[in-house]
Amino acid sequence: MSNRFVVEADGGSRGNPGPAGYGAVVRDAASGEPIAEAAEYIGHATNNVAEYRGLIAGLRAAHGIDPRADVLVRMDSKLVVEQMSGRWRIKHPDMRPLAAEAKAVFPPGRVTYEWIPREKNKYADRLANEAMDAGKAGRVWKSKQTFAVLGSTAASAAESDDPLAEAAAETSAGAVSAAAVARPAPAAEEPLAEPPPVAVGWAPDLGTPTTFVLMRHGETALTPEKRFSGSGGSDPDLSDKGRWQAERTAAALAARGTVQAVVSSPLARCRQTAQTVADRLGLEVRIEDGLRETDFGAWEGLTFAEVKDKYPADLEAWLASSKAAPTGGESFASVARRVSVARDKLLARHSGRTVLLVTHVTPVKTLVRLALGAPPESLFRMELSAASVSAVQYYADGNASLRLLNDTSHLRQPGA
Repeated sequence: MSNRFVVEADGGSRGNPGPAGYGAVVRDAASGEPIAEAAEYIGHATNNVAEYRGLIAGLRAAHGIDPRADVLVRMDSKLVVEQMSGRWRIKHPDMRPLAAEAKAVFPPGRVTYEWIPREKNKYADRLANEAMDAGKAGRVWKSKQTFAVLGSTAASAAESDDPLAEAAAETSAGAVSAAAVARPAPAAEEPLAEPPPVAVGWAPDLGTPTTFVLMRHGETALTPEKRFSGSGGSDPDLSDKGRWQAERTAAALAARGTVQAVVSSPLARCRQTAQTVADRLGLEVRIEDGLRETDFGAWEGLTFAEVKDKYPADLEAWLASSKAAPTGGESFASVARRVSVARDKLLARHSGRTVLLVTHVTPVKTLVRLALGAPPESLFRMELSAASVSAVQYYADGNASLRLLNDTSHLRQPGA
């Protein structure tokens, strides 16, 4: 029995003709869930050319999953829908070869067309605009990725060395995460390192683990200066680089297709990062106050050298004990208590699911330390970059397994 897909496609041109791009998404007809997407900046072209290019890309993406599928194409272009349905003649010479190319993807009778209003084509419209935005910024943009592959066409999760994909396979029966087959930059194609064996794996009744994907927020103006930036001082927004990092991470997580919920610290830099990812995944952001960063008190906004100069006794005590706090601030022991409470609440709420937690250096390191049973001083022995991704799995018997730490492969520039 063949699969049934819905292809939603769109294209746009800023100037008509002008800088143009397309976007397309393939959905499972039964569930409506996205299966694959494609987008590309195509240079100088008209709206109609971009719309036809989006249609062709969507059909090819569907064909790549199941060449025997039945496809319903839904577009807000009356012209493309009517021409491809055979009700309108194709008068413009530029459209004829594109229409012929679209008709050749599937055998006759496999594809039907339906017009939809623009507001019901937001997914494809967003992809097209992302492509045009990238072209405007001078970036080459061509994206093709598969989220969940149906039936025997998928590679098994056991063959993947992406631990987030493995987690998705354990939490979502019948859906397998696949890596992007083509991305705007090579970084999103690179698999994550194979995790060590899970120590609790022999137990027969542990059930599906809960996976926390731990993301540090993107950069702010304070990040490259290595200034203390906690919850007791200013609440800086993401910088331009931080927003770029959030977008790259969102694309990488969408390609893996594993995240089922998004939770954020209440601070602006995390909320902005989380919202970028959630928008890409079609999810809502929930706020958890326990995930906020340490209050560094009088140290807020200072560099390590400035703290050493102004508060030497404070710093010496802080480095020696997790119970010591900066003047007017919060100790790591206090942070660990509230992070533990937040962890337990989220585990109860999201049992057996994969959840993205967008938070800060101290909460991420604390969750990792607690999962490993490591001493408090281990916080000073972990590197955690802006917009990095880590992952911890939690089991029904109370054990935890660190699956990933400080992965930044999705942030590499092309050719790096």
